[in-house]
Amino acid sequence: MNKKRKTNWKFGFTLIELLTAKQQARNRSAFTLIELLIVISIIGILTGISVFALTGSRESARDTKRKTDLEQIRSALEIYKADCSRYPLSLPWNGTLYGDGTNCLAANKYIETVPQDTLTVQVYGYKTSGTPPTSYTLCAALEGVTTADARCSGVSCGSGTCSYSVTNP
Repeated sequence: MNKKRKTNWKFGFTLIELLTAKQQARNRSAFTLIELLIVISIIGILTGISVFALTGSRESARDTKRKTDLEQIRSALEIYKADCSRYPLSLPWNGTLYGDGTNCLAANKYIETVPQDTLTVQVYGYKTSGTPPTSYTLCAALEGVTTADARCSGVSCGSGTCSYSVTNP
């Protein structure tokens, strides 16, 4: 004969079966201390790697900005020379480059604000040669580069070594 189980539940489970299943589910859903420590250490390692990579990308971005700044200054200097027949003797760092008033109009504005290095301890270097100036060299200190650019001899880039230069074409 088929004996029917006595159930108090609609779905056909006995109270003991439900309690046993609930206890097994509770035991399976918990994490052990070792598992938690492993996950935390993996997260720490990944965070360390990403911070290191982020630092390198920031340096690269600042170096790209320096190169772009020097190209912007170079363009202004070439327009200045086209108007004034010579390069300026000096650059007004963090100021506006106007004509000299002798060879070209003093009201001519060649660059609104001459860019500055993003780090306050470094500056862009500028030197001219010839009388009147017929050539120039712009220099910047790139991060992580310690080899000095030979064209920047005699030019100061602040606390850094002048490792990148731009000259007139």
